Amino acid sequence: MSEIYDIGYRHYDGPRLGRGHSTRALAVHSLRGVFGLGRPARSKIVPFALVGIMFIPSIVSIAIMALAQQRGIPYSGFAVVMQAVVAIFLAAQAPAVVAPDLRYRVLPLYLSRPVSIAEYVGAKVTAMTVAVFALIAGPLTLAYVGELVVDMPGPPATGEYLGAMLMALVLSLLLSAFGLALASFTPRRGLGVASVITVYLLSSASVPVIYATFAETGNVETAKWAWLANPFWLVDSVQHWLFGTPPHSIEGDYPSGPVSALLLVVLLAVAMLALALRYRKAAAR
Repeated sequence: MSEIYDIGYRHYDGPRLGRGHSTRALAVHSLRGVFGLGRPARSKIVPFALVGIMFIPSIVSIAIMALAQQRGIPYSGFAVVMQAVVAIFLAAQAPAVVAPDLRYRVLPLYLSRPVSIAEYVGAKVTAMTVAVFALIAGPLTLAYVGELVVDMPGPPATGEYLGAMLMALVLSLLLSAFGLALASFTPRRGLGVASVITVYLLSSASVPVIYATFAETGNVETAKWAWLANPFWLVDSVQHWLFGTPPHSIEGDYPSGPVSALLLVVLLAVAMLALALRYRKAAAR
């Protein structure tokens, strides 16, 4: 004889928040993970230590403005000057955004809900972009507020600050898309860190060598294109073209025209496509 047991299942009668809420929740969860929020204390050491390092030049710049009435690091060149710290932050934290889902094979659980691969990738890229942008924009804003408080001679560099903030957002999107794409090819966080930092080191170390090689042979115009192989100098070249800010490459020169902006758009599209294809393959397993 069969029996019926009440095991406590109930119908859900609350509001249906939809796919947008699911995507936002995933983005917020991923952003918290970048800074180690909701995780053990050791997960917070690296991101917050790097945030502290990023603020040091801004504090020094404010001191220079207050004591010598001179500006420190220009807003337009801040990301280029601090690129090593930004790259370490990206390499250390990008695998934390994508590696756990791949390692523990929980991606099918996300996709079993009303979240598509495009929305999943968008949430991850958005979270990493916000984190990198906050890393750059925070010190920039502190330096600008310091300039207003110190009351430097002449008008404040508001236009340069706003342009630098816009390009910081573009740079954050580019770095996040490529960093997550590189980190997503392995479920192991250590290998993800190594892959991201290796690509950055190759791009930053090889560019001056390539430039010098072409310049010494008299191909100065060709040598200028070498700077576009590094994402920081690529975005700086777009900033130079759009806003007329001084170039911050080592030799102080970039190719003229909108080609760097077109290259930036193409690289963003390639990185996003690589992420989508990677997760489509991972979801099919």
